[in-house]
Amino acid sequence: MTDEELTRIFGVSIQTIRLDRMELGIPELRERIKTMAERSFDQVRSLPLHEVIGEIIHLELDKSGISILEIGEEQVFSRTKIARGHHLFAQANSLAVAVIDAEIALTSTADIRFIRPVRLGEKCVAKAFVRSGSSRSSKVRVEVFTYVGEELVFQGSFMVYRAKKGEMEGGFAHADADRS
Repeated sequence: MTDEELTRIFGVSIQTIRLDRMELGIPELRERIKTMAERSFDQVRSLPLHEVIGEIIHLELDKSGISILEIGEEQVFSRTKIARGHHLFAQANSLAVAVIDAEIALTSTADIRFIRPVRLGEKCVAKAFVRSGSSRSSKVRVEVFTYVGEELVFQGSFMVYRAKKGEMEGGFAHADADRS
């Protein structure tokens, strides 16, 4: 739970929650999530971790993954404070690629749906599930569902192309020729 959620539950100030947390030696939520994530999931192979949009908190290669993205000022339209859609897409797409157990994974198609606008300060939790394709298959279907709290706000179905080692050396056209 976040400090803000605890203030609402216990009816105390955020400073009280933070002082109690410090006194008990409980790190802030982001540090707890990072520590748990570092210990409890597979390592991303298909792209550098810093290129994943959002923070991965769970990852089982070729099975499932979860990431969290808190919507900040830089991700919203200034007039409406509604998140720009490409940030939600980028979170889902990068998680779909990250869940693939391959050195190179590329999105070949995406079927996406925005269900409701996401606003400044909301936390988007994306959950990815590998639905088809074996560990040797070159094409894998990954479904991603993004929630704010319990509410579904985005969903996408991604076909991810798993490139074989050395396949991309000839350039992208070489990989496209192998896709057909």
